[in-house]
Amino acid sequence: MTVSTPTLDQIAELAEDMGMNLTEADLTSFQGLMGAYVEHYNIVEKMPDVVPEVTYPRTIGTRPSAEENPLNAWYYKSTVKGADTGKLAGKTVVLKDNVMLAGVPMMNGSSTLEGYIPDVDATIVTRMLDEGATIVGKAHCELFCLSGGSHTNATGPVHNPHKMGYSAGGSSSGSGALVANGEVDLAIGGDQGGSIRIPASFCGIVGMKGTHGLVPYTGVMPIEVYVDHTGPMTKTVADNALMMEVLAGPDGYDSRQIGCKTAKYTDALGKGVKGMKVGVVLEGFGHDNSMPEVDEKVKAAAEKLKELGATVEEVSIPMHTIGGAIWSPIGIEGLYQTMMQGDGYGVSRNDLYVTGLMDFHRSWRERADELSESLKLCMLFGAYADKYHGKRFYGKAVNLVTALRAAYDKALEEYDVLLMPTLPMTATPLPGPDASREEIIQRAFEMLANTAPFDISHHPAISVPCGMVDGLPVGLQLVGKLWDEATLYQVADAYEQSGDWTTY
Repeated sequence: MTVSTPTLDQIAELAEDMGMNLTEADLTSFQGLMGAYVEHYNIVEKMPDVVPEVTYPRTIGTRPSAEENPLNAWYYKSTVKGADTGKLAGKTVVLKDNVMLAGVPMMNGSSTLEGYIPDVDATIVTRMLDEGATIVGKAHCELFCLSGGSHTNATGPVHNPHKMGYSAGGSSSGSGALVANGEVDLAIGGDQGGSIRIPASFCGIVGMKGTHGLVPYTGVMPIEVYVDHTGPMTKTVADNALMMEVLAGPDGYDSRQIGCKTAKYTDALGKGVKGMKVGVVLEGFGHDNSMPEVDEKVKAAAEKLKELGATVEEVSIPMHTIGGAIWSPIGIEGLYQTMMQGDGYGVSRNDLYVTGLMDFHRSWRERADELSESLKLCMLFGAYADKYHGKRFYGKAVNLVTALRAAYDKALEEYDVLLMPTLPMTATPLPGPDASREEIIQRAFEMLANTAPFDISHHPAISVPCGMVDGLPVGLQLVGKLWDEATLYQVADAYEQSGDWTTY
């Protein structure tokens, strides 16, 4: 992609966009001065890119037919066999379709990205293959991952395996559905506002959003560096802990991985909860859209932990109620600037930039009408905020996160874990083909109150199924200290081993 010296008309147009008033002489002068930069850009273009080597053979795979894919949870099926031995030997894994698997298509839920084929494997892909996993394909996700419902993928909605016509949760919708349906052993999800934990709750599986930076995001399409998380979605707590052992730790690329601390998470299993302290967060219950039956199931789960020997007490964290409000400037302006205007990556990060994705993703500008209603809304408001208010609200929100994190940390000084519903409700009906924009947006964002705050506070949070309401699962969320995923696994495992959650 050769860079040419800009024409005088191009320079004039750019200057006008930036509010500069340049004469013809100015334009000619600047054109001449740009020659050295054009030369430098073309030197960079001629150099080979520096990206990790792809080591495991694979083929492009196949796109399953509708008959083979009744939940619309699969995007592509492609088998990549890992090492003969390792922690994940014999386990099948599906990747959320924002995770790069070299040689296999990736659309990240959007028609504007369809046709893109990555040339690199995400770090987590290589780590799982090195530990014996077999990757079996890509799972559908929401359009550029911007929905907590499962109705925004360009190919149509992903259905809940417990009830057709109901949401599987988003944005890791296909990952949750395929694990819950028994079609794969393990899945990778992503979480910027709850997108691992939401489908885990709606589908009745285990989903862990680790501490920000615990799992390298290299080779996963970003939304916004401050809230990007990726991690394991599994049937059981034991499988989740095992998978996290494989995924976690610095990779030398991801700038999110500051002060990363790992552990042998499977050592936390089977220890029980006797002598532990659990704080039931009052503000996690009784939201305007909370189902009383969901609150009751989660409170019953807290009682179960008490029966198992934990001390269980109520704790008030008033700032939790505005965590979602603080998330909004970070998430909305971040996604507009980074994922969309920044061609997926933006600038000013010491990360691995997948330039092939950046080149392909630019085409959204000519096809913006194809984007989801939820993404259009956030882009429009992000553009409005930037044009009329600059970056101050993003900056102030990041500053306020310090107080939000401190509020959780204060409670976690007294309690080993915090407890609340993952979501205020069970899976909701999918919007119909004639649904209004208002209904589509409601179903995309209505469930975020208890999940989004921990994407900005960066605390680890796990969702574990704790009962059923009218045939649909309820999720129990446990939140822990930074880098203390082991304690979450310990408590979640003790609860899971106490009985059959589907009968609670």
